[in-house]
Parts: sequence; structure tokens; C-alpha cells
Amino acid sequence: MTRFYLILGTITVLGVGAISWVVGGNVLGTAVSDPIEVEGLDDMQVLAELAQGVSSGDTAAAVTIIEFGDYQCPGCGGFALSVKPQLDLMFVQTGRAQFVFYDFPLIAIHAHAFLAARAARCAGDEGQYWEYHQQLFRNQSSWSGRQSAVGAFLGYGEALGFDQDTFEGCLKSDKYADVVTANMRLGAELGISGTPTVLIEAQGQLRPVIGVDFQSIEEAIESVLEDVGAARD
Repeated sequence: MTRFYLILGTITVLGVGAISWVVGGNVLGTAVSDPIEVEGLDDMQVLAELAQGVSSGDTAAAVTIIEFGDYQCPGCGGFALSVKPQLDLMFVQTGRAQFVFYDFPLIAIHAHAFLAARAARCAGDEGQYWEYHQQLFRNQSSWSGRQSAVGAFLGYGEALGFDQDTFEGCLKSDKYADVVTANMRLGAELGISGTPTVLIEAQGQLRPVIGVDFQSIEEAIESVLEDVGAARD
């Protein structure tokens, strides 16, 4: 989202973070599970264009709820299954806010998180990103401890009725590895260090939420909406 270009140039509230990762190569027929080399990520404008969140809700909403998350993170699983449904019901479905998810796999401790992020985006090609997103979190305890998660990820796609040849071809490639890598770099530039991290964006300003429980996020959103309303008066 290009709105991050200006934010990246001026942000101070979150500080500037750093992240390190193992850069993998592009191997034909291999399910790429590590960040790859992506040209231009040192240019903040390029980074803001390459990093892509997945959104739900009205893009014209006054407030955007942003999550940087990791599919293998237990806290992210709890957030996805208990907090996000409440946010959807109260804010997204009513048009008061949109929700955007950015991949931030913590690859140093979660071996399958990068591949899971790619799998969800491959599911998006089937028109079922959010359904697969929930499947990954609902079944997190099952696949996260496996030596290889490819079979599990393919099975979730089959359960959702995907075209298996297309989905498998996407998963066993490097497709979307550039996007996930860019999202990781974006999070690092914003000072993200753990997951889930929730930010509220309105009128070009980012505000971190202290706490990822529903009440904390609700209070932060209502405060931002009040500020937006006051600015328009």
C-alpha cells in the first residue's frame, strides 16, 4: 500500500527496527520457505509498493486496522480465532474500518511460517484467502510441529475445494516469496519485532495499540474515530 511511503519517511513512534534472515534461492519445483533476494527494497518508495497486505472491508473507511502476523505464532492464532471475529463484526462489517493483514513470519523460531504465508496467498488465487487464513490458524497445533508442512497445507486446500494442480503448483514454487519478503522488510522498517502487532492507521498516521485484546483495540479505534470526526468538523 503506497500510503506507507510517507509513513516510512517520518515514523518515529514505533522506532526503526532491524531484521535478519536467511536468503534462499529460487528452485524450480521447490516450495520456497525462506525470504528471497528482492531488488529495490532499500528504496522506501519501492518497498511501499512491493509490500502488499490483504484487506477486508471498505477501502474508503476512515480507519484501517493493520495486523502484522505469523501463521505459526500461537498468539496470532488466538487473535485470529477470538479477537478478529469481534473486530469484523463491530467495525469491518459495519463499514467503520477496514482490516489489513501483513505477513511477518518469525523465521528464526518458526520454520514453517514463511511457507504458510505463501500458502495463504496461493489460496487467494483460488478466491479463498481468508478461509485458508482461518484454516491455518485453526489447525496450527497440527502442522506447526511437523518436519514438513507441505502435505498439510495441500490438504487444507483440498478440503476447501481448490484446483489441486494449480494450488500445488503455486505452493511448490517461489510465487509470492517476493511479497512475503517485502512485507517482512516493511515490518522491520516500522519497528515491528513480535507478533501479533496491531496498528491503527487514519489520515496518514500510524498508532500502535498496546495490547492485542479486543477491548484495547476497540478503545484505540474509537479514539481515532473521534479524532477523525473532530478534524472534519
